[in-house]
Amino acid sequence: MEIKIKTIHFDAGEKLQDYVQKKIGKLEKFSTDIRKVEVSLKVTKPETAMNKEASLTVALPGDNLFVEKIADTFEEAVDLCVDSLTRQLEKYKDKQRNSKK
Repeated sequence: MEIKIKTIHFDAGEKLQDYVQKKIGKLEKFSTDIRKVEVSLKVTKPETAMNKEASLTVALPGDNLFVEKIADTFEEAVDLCVDSLTRQLEKYKDKQRNSKK
């Protein structure tokens, strides 16, 4: 699984990149079909609360899953995205299983 991290309007430190890699890596438990994950981290409206935006695009065979969340910290936004994607991956897996029947 390839993980691509893109930052907009700031430079991500190594600690943040490692955190994102570790969290995204956990998605492999839910689906071995994941080919690529694109992570986009962006600061929106500087100097305000809830200004860290994370969006994830997961490339699966014949399908893409997308989620976007805004929070106080990038770590929190990534956590929210991973939680949401976990649910989406479970639905995707169920759909795949049902279509094979």
